[in-house]
Amino acid sequence: MSPSPTDVRAQWTEHNPGLDTSPMELIGLLKHATGLLNRAVEPLYAGAALTAPEVDMLIPLRHATEPVIARRLAEWLGLSRAGVSKALGKLEKRGFIARTPNPADRRAALVTITPTGAKAVDDLFPRQLAAEVHLLAGLGEDRDQVVNALERLVEVMERQVGRE
Repeated sequence: MSPSPTDVRAQWTEHNPGLDTSPMELIGLLKHATGLLNRAVEPLYAGAALTAPEVDMLIPLRHATEPVIARRLAEWLGLSRAGVSKALGKLEKRGFIARTPNPADRRAALVTITPTGAKAVDDLFPRQLAAEVHLLAGLGEDRDQVVNALERLVEVMERQVGRE
């Protein structure tokens, strides 16, 4: 049996009395929620042409009215530019996106979803949403409060990351 988050925090405090362990409570819950979400949608992607993170990357492109640069996609998704660039390269090789030169900036390619990519998203994303609806159904009336708290958390974290 693994130790509880409270026990782990107490152990760190005992071994490092000056260490601020207060983030462990919130970050631990976020990581646990992320793990549960991943477990809930993972079966949907067994044998699929795309992974859940790849679909997440394609979703903003699916209904984009114009091509997007990778940097903008990274900002929207809260991911590193390097990680997005690497993932886009894999998606391009498999025919889910196309990258074309940007006439305004030769360093930044324009990214669009291909018909193959759009079809894959249209097939997989509704199933993912259904699993997420089921997963979150128990929130009931608390849903708005949870959404507001998470929006506040993202706002604070974005400000901090922006300073670095």
